Amino acid sequence: MKYTILLIANYAMFISTNPANAHVVLQDQAALANTSYRAAFRVGHGCNGSPTTAIKVALPAGFRGAKPMPHAGWRVVATSEKLAQPYKSHGKDITHDVTQVTWTANSPADALPDSHYDEFVLRGSLPDAGGPIWFKIWQTCEVGANNWVEVPASGTSTQGLKSPAALLEVIPSGPAGQHQH
Repeated sequence: MKYTILLIANYAMFISTNPANAHVVLQDQAALANTSYRAAFRVGHGCNGSPTTAIKVALPAGFRGAKPMPHAGWRVVATSEKLAQPYKSHGKDITHDVTQVTWTANSPADALPDSHYDEFVLRGSLPDAGGPIWFKIWQTCEVGANNWVEVPASGTSTQGLKSPAALLEVIPSGPAGQHQH
């Protein structure tokens, strides 16, 4: 267990990202494959001074069973679609799953001011295989928007990307088929 914690800490330290306040990032940027993962999306600013009114997250292929956390003053909608690659969960065939989660402020008073930061959270299961997965995020503001959707052509470096998606480095774990919660 100690080795696993050190491995995750080392991966997180070496993942190349821009400063946390520059764009929407994940709190924990590395996690073990085939485990449950709490994705906390940190929103560090609005759009050129304008408050954030909505956050939409597209879930990457292989991220399964997403359940969003409610956010006071915000409506949350989880959109499900038919999967190209069905999977089994607890002995059941899963053919439809959450592919997108959107949080929308209930009113202008509930919007996230540019001068504040907040987190929007969901939980799900990680793929069995290791490697990078990217969460594309659309940030809508009272005036303007930021689309954090750019993914590098190869590798995990976001250097040179103006609006990078949020990266999660999935670290290979024990033998396939060992499901954990």
